[in-house]
Parts: sequence; C-alpha cells; structure tokens
Amino acid sequence: MSAILEMRGIGKSFPGVRALDGVTFEVERGQIHALVGENGAGKSTLMKVLSGVYPAGHYEGDIVFEGAVMRFGGIADSERTGIIIIHQELALVPLLSIAENLFLGNEITRRGMIDWPETYLRTEKLLRKVGLAENAATKVDSLGVGKQQLVEIAKALSKEVKLLILDEPTAALQENDSEKLLDLLLELKAQGITSIIISHKLNEIRRVADTVTVLRDGATVSTIDCRTTPVSEERIVRDMVGRDMAHRYPARTPDIGETLLEVSGWSVRHPQHAAREVIKDLSLRVAAGEVVGIAGLMGSGRTEFAMSLFGESYGRKTGGTVSLRGTAIDCSTVAAAVASGLAYVTEDRKELGLILDENILRNITLANLPGVSARGVVNSAQERQVAEDYRDRLGIRTPSVFQKVMNLSGGNQQKVVLAKWLFAAPEVLILDEPTRGIDVGAKFEIYGIINQLAADKKGVIMISSEMPELLGMCDRIYVMKEGALVGQLSVAEASQEKIMSMIIKG
Repeated sequence: MSAILEMRGIGKSFPGVRALDGVTFEVERGQIHALVGENGAGKSTLMKVLSGVYPAGHYEGDIVFEGAVMRFGGIADSERTGIIIIHQELALVPLLSIAENLFLGNEITRRGMIDWPETYLRTEKLLRKVGLAENAATKVDSLGVGKQQLVEIAKALSKEVKLLILDEPTAALQENDSEKLLDLLLELKAQGITSIIISHKLNEIRRVADTVTVLRDGATVSTIDCRTTPVSEERIVRDMVGRDMAHRYPARTPDIGETLLEVSGWSVRHPQHAAREVIKDLSLRVAAGEVVGIAGLMGSGRTEFAMSLFGESYGRKTGGTVSLRGTAIDCSTVAAAVASGLAYVTEDRKELGLILDENILRNITLANLPGVSARGVVNSAQERQVAEDYRDRLGIRTPSVFQKVMNLSGGNQQKVVLAKWLFAAPEVLILDEPTRGIDVGAKFEIYGIINQLAADKKGVIMISSEMPELLGMCDRIYVMKEGALVGQLSVAEASQEKIMSMIIKG
C-alpha cells in the first residue's frame, strides 16, 4: 500500500521543553495506525502539528499528505484537505441539536438560507453510518459520552474525512461503548478511511491497529507492523518506558490497622431534582493502612458519593454520619472536610483539580497555605522549598516549579494534584479515577505513591473504572449500583467476573 501521510523530521519546542525532536511518522492508506507513548512523549503535540493547531512556521520538518507537502495555517486548512482530529475533550455544543453540531460552520444552504430538510436528511444518514438511532433534532446534552463520541465521528464523516485522528477516544467510555467505537473504526477502515488512534489502553491497540508507532521523549522509538509481527503489550510497554515492567502493580505487604474512617447511612439527593435520591443509605469503612476500592459502571454514583462526602460538594445530604477514629467529624463544607482530615483527588483534574494558568508551586501549596505562612503572610522561600521537595519526591518532570501546570503532561498534572493534597496532610485520601488518561509508566509511579500512603497508615479510597487496577491495588472492593452498595469482596476472593455478577444482579 502507498503512504497517505509522511511526517519527516518534525521538531517542536516550548519554553524549557523540546517536545518533538526529529520525529518521523508514516501512515499507509486504509489502515488503522496507533500512536503510543508515555505522557509527555509528544503524541498529542505531533497530532496538533499535523492538524494545523500549530501552524506552518511554528515547527520544523515537513508534512506530506497524498504526495504533496502541506503548510497548514490552521485547523480549517487541514480539514479542507480531509484531515479531521477528534480531541479527548469533545468539541460539541451541548445545547444545540445533533444536526446543528454536525454542520456547524459547514452549513448546508439554499439561496442563502440553511436548508433544514436536507440538513436533517444528511444527519440521519450519517447517524445510521455510525450506528446511532437518535433523532437528528435531539440535543447533544441529552446524550451519554459514548454517543457524543459517535456524533463527533459522524461530524468528521460529514466533512469527507480521508484521515481521522482520535486522541484517547475511549478514555471516558464504559467497556460496552468502547467496544462499539472500536467496531466502528474497523467498519470505517473497510470503507477505505484511514485512522490514527492515540490510546493508553494497549488491549484496544492490539485489537484494532495494523501498525503501532511508539514515541519516547519526543522521538520515534519503533514502528511495529502488527500484521506481520506478533505484538505483545510487554513489547509496547518496553519501548514506551525504556525498561521492562514485569509487574504492572508494585508489590505491597498490607499492614492494616484499626478502623480509621466510617461512613454510616449516607444518603444524598440530586442537586436540582430533590425527589431523586442519588446515594442511598450507603455505609462503608476504611482502616488505617488499607486501600479500599469502589467498583461500578459509569452512572452508579461513585463520583457523586465521593463529592458529597468531601464537603457536600455534590447534591443535598439527607442523612448519614462520618467518623474518624471513632469520633464524628464535620464534612459540611470543603474547608471543614479538609480540616477534619479528608482529601479528594477529582476525576477531572483540569476542571476541578488544578488552576491550569498558575504555576506548579501555587497549585501544590493551595490547599494548605497556613503550612507556608506566618501571621497570614506567605513565606515565599518556604513555599518554593515545599514545592521543590514534592517535585523531587513524586518525580514531577519539570525544569522549574514556576512552570505553568497547563504545559505539563497528564501524568505530571496528576502528580501535582496528589502533591497538593499530600501537603494538606490528610488522614484519608479519596482518589477518583487517579490514573485516567495517563500512560503505564506514570501509572506505576502513582501506584507507588498510593502504596506509600498505605505504608504511612493513611486510609485510601480508590474509585476506578479499570477492574484490573482495583484488583491489583486494593485490599477490599465495594461494588456500587444505582447509588447503593450491592456487596463487598476481599481482594483474595475478588475477580472481574464476581464484580460484574454483583453489578448485574444488584
């Protein structure tokens, strides 16, 4: 097959960081090409160069598409050529209909007016093509994330896509929705559409990819033809991190003490719909030195429970008590929860966990300013020392603690969030999807941090949609469904099958 795309000697720098250094990347027509690497390896930067987010003149090297050298001045230029990128953060307008979203900026007109009958007709055809049965007039905010992802692909098809780029397309999807999306990619391949997929889920890569290119530290490490060479996850991981990772989860010998946190009869109603009970009479306990997992499908109420427990950040509490070491504590506000010894690492680090436009130093000390202050005045030298200590302790890869958090990779951003709450010295740390959207190397480092917290006799509640992660890290696992706990298992008796059985049977 001939190459539809060649990227030759691509280089890109940011202040203090060489993000891409002479990257070569070639994609054959009609194949699914996976691009993998650790956070900060340069994957998203390379795709932003390709799609015109970083225009010609802002990078070194050449982009050759269908045999011609391209110099894109912006995304509109690349889209006119047939290169469409779907970012991890979906670019849909929630309050507009599916049809309006599909043709926004690319409206079908007749005599200077939008031709709505033709717009709806084409929308229906595109929706059927991606396996959606929704009405074209349905508002996007009424759709789940999985269906919104399919709407994004339908939008790409409306622009006569030749090369479809998907950046972490299944990161926020349940397993069933992920399977549907991967099946759709294979169908599009059969129709002659070329795709590039960026993903940290190596099992998905192995399922759909014809070729895998691995980036490390801004350079091409290897390109593997999956059609001729047997490809194991271990091989890909080794190329990604530069070392073997025989064990995905660091070893830990549990040393579990007395009950640390106890939640009893916790009930919460929806913030807008008071009649709807979201969390239903939930009770759990966490011992000192214990990592307790919470499993469940999306929508089961895991995040709502965590947020309501942490300062009643979600919903309207209608009942329940929380005690720490046998004494009732106040969790009515975030400040009270933090003062009582709780901390919460949100699943959405960019929106709720960090101030992206601030530097690392300010983000780390934000939750415990008294810890770097005297008489209400921040001690700048002490603040810098604290930030640098946590940078070194957690392995945050940055030339300076004065670098803005927005310029860090996802894994390093997550470490900054952890550093912020570790500096607040909590007794119990709630981790909501702590490794979402980060690579295997960064995951291993965060697992090590969790194990150290347990060794320090802290209590850890770990919410994760990845069952192997819960099985590999936790001492006990609670299972949630529709806002209630439907069972618990020790790690010795737990399995993916047992957890799913509990969820199904309820």
